[in-house]
Amino acid sequence: MGDRVVVSGPASWNRIVRVEHLPEPEPHMQFALGDHETVGGTSAGKALGLAALGRPVELFTLLGSDGDGERLRAVLERVDGLDLDVVDGARTERHLNLMTPLGARVSIYLSTPDDRPSPEDDRLTAAMEGAAAIVLDLSERSRRVIPDARASGRPIWTDLHDYDGESAFHRPFLDAADAVFLNGDRIGEPLPFLRHVVDGGARLAVCTLGAEGAVAVSAHDGSVVEHRVDAVPVDVVDANGAGDAFMSGVLDAVLGGAGIDAALEVGAQHAASVLVTRHLHPTLDALLG
Repeated sequence: MGDRVVVSGPASWNRIVRVEHLPEPEPHMQFALGDHETVGGTSAGKALGLAALGRPVELFTLLGSDGDGERLRAVLERVDGLDLDVVDGARTERHLNLMTPLGARVSIYLSTPDDRPSPEDDRLTAAMEGAAAIVLDLSERSRRVIPDARASGRPIWTDLHDYDGESAFHRPFLDAADAVFLNGDRIGEPLPFLRHVVDGGARLAVCTLGAEGAVAVSAHDGSVVEHRVDAVPVDVVDANGAGDAFMSGVLDAVLGGAGIDAALEVGAQHAASVLVTRHLHPTLDALLG
């Protein structure tokens, strides 16, 4: 097999509005600290991260033929090491993100693509056969191809984001994945859940904890092993994309032969590099300014 990673999931065009605090649910006026437009989407973030680490990556996503889709395509096609495979989704995914200096966020979805079954899904299925790993991010298309991903025999990595332990939509991703990532926003005490995931057949389960770093559980030689990694201290400019960078760093390191502790350190370092840019990844600084 090659060293290429296949990533399936969302890419979006986002307007980021920085605010001192998230709005209260009542009528009022609030002044923004600043705003800008940029690339968004969890799969775009992972693909950018992997490409920056020197890992060949192919991003399968849905874009519209609208102006935002053209902007997204123009940016992503200029990223070295990133191959883009686009299905026409009629509309490009767009978000309005309200962000505080401490990283709290509210994402307002302004539009979403039409993600229906398509003969073009066959390109994604074919690409998975020769991949070093498959990243299936939360989307209808990714969920449709889970049986094909499992049939390929390639390792499946997934990001459940703020999974609460119960959502039915997330369950097929959780059941299929060899490596499961999520954040600690809604899962409660993470270690029991991570152990449950590994007991259920995954080889690695990771929960990111923001400034507290991350905790992980892995299966190793018939044993279940706990791991922890500290966050790398930086002056945070924008927290968008940090979780995607963390996962892409861990994935690239594992594919390169690193042990879990060393891979988590790589993930923490890579996440820190994203926290100091206002874009989804520092690669975009030169492309978007």
